[in-house]
Amino acid sequence: MQFIDLAAQQRRIRKQIEANMQTVLDHGQYIMGPEIKDLEGQLAQYTGVKHAISCSSGTDALLMALMAYDVGPGDAILTTPFTFVASAEVIALLGAIPIFVDIDPKTYNMDPDKLDREIRNPESEERHLKGIIAVDIFGLPAEYDQINSIAKRHGLFVIEDAAQSFGAEYHGRKACSLADVACSSFFPAKPLGCYGDGGAVFTDDDALAEKMRSIRIHGKGSHKYDNARIGINGRLDALQAAILLAKLDIFPEEVEMRQKVAQRYTDGLGSHGSLVTPFVPDEMRSVWAQYSILAEDEAHRTQLQEKLKAEGIPTAIYYPTPLHLQSAFENLGHKTGDFPISEGCSQRIFSIPMHPYLSKTDQDRIVDKL
Repeated sequence: MQFIDLAAQQRRIRKQIEANMQTVLDHGQYIMGPEIKDLEGQLAQYTGVKHAISCSSGTDALLMALMAYDVGPGDAILTTPFTFVASAEVIALLGAIPIFVDIDPKTYNMDPDKLDREIRNPESEERHLKGIIAVDIFGLPAEYDQINSIAKRHGLFVIEDAAQSFGAEYHGRKACSLADVACSSFFPAKPLGCYGDGGAVFTDDDALAEKMRSIRIHGKGSHKYDNARIGINGRLDALQAAILLAKLDIFPEEVEMRQKVAQRYTDGLGSHGSLVTPFVPDEMRSVWAQYSILAEDEAHRTQLQEKLKAEGIPTAIYYPTPLHLQSAFENLGHKTGDFPISEGCSQRIFSIPMHPYLSKTDQDRIVDKL
């Protein structure tokens, strides 16, 4: 059994993928070919934003967004410790300081009340708070109405880290349209993934969009050898765009298929008191990048994982160590107990196979073994 079955999807659309790739091979415009503009137009239309700017990875999308806001040494950016390292890594790469905010125990996303308290912390007067990176963990959008309101009161920008949530919905709006700037990833295992690294930034702000397009290509100005600013080599290649175009054709249907798979899990597991199934607030829709369950404790999680492994059923842990306890951020001086909700989740959470093509037979088997 596959944790994420990309082969099943490929069998369905392989002819279209190969035709799209052949078109790229025929025209030979491998860098910034016509597929890039086509993809960006379709991404913008799908999410309902003015500008979608493709790039080389979800990490570079976050980096480009921070660079567009001129984040640098002496600045501080608020984010969550319960996420993949990229969300805080890009902050540190620019010499800024990640300020962690603990998560809501039900959604695993940044807790807006804790965010507000952290901003009001007397120490904040000594920190140059500049913005917020909220993460849509496991495919569920964060509470953006509250987060955006808090940010506006304090003069902060908000970046939606939608690396896992492309295709999700929040109060009738699509993920990637919920903050000043949004960043998504097209890593192969994501809900919409290419066959390598890829990503995109989204915004309605014309000036920010123009700046990020420049940053994406070495800070390009009016022509190739006019550099208006320091940038990065952050382009998405035409072959990956061609693959994404083929996948976008079936993506809305796959989102619906993901809903059915998730609902079958919840129906099958929800009555078991020892397991906590995912919570989706009203007027939200997860895209189910992962289906993650809380065990009673770390020992119980290990027992369940070993039981499933013995039956050939793969599992994964996202994330076993919160960012504030990782070596890369030890200079921040955090210790165990600083963010107890994140720490508790890291000790109990595990994910089971989740993809649009997961059969009912396989799901029934997984549920039965759990």
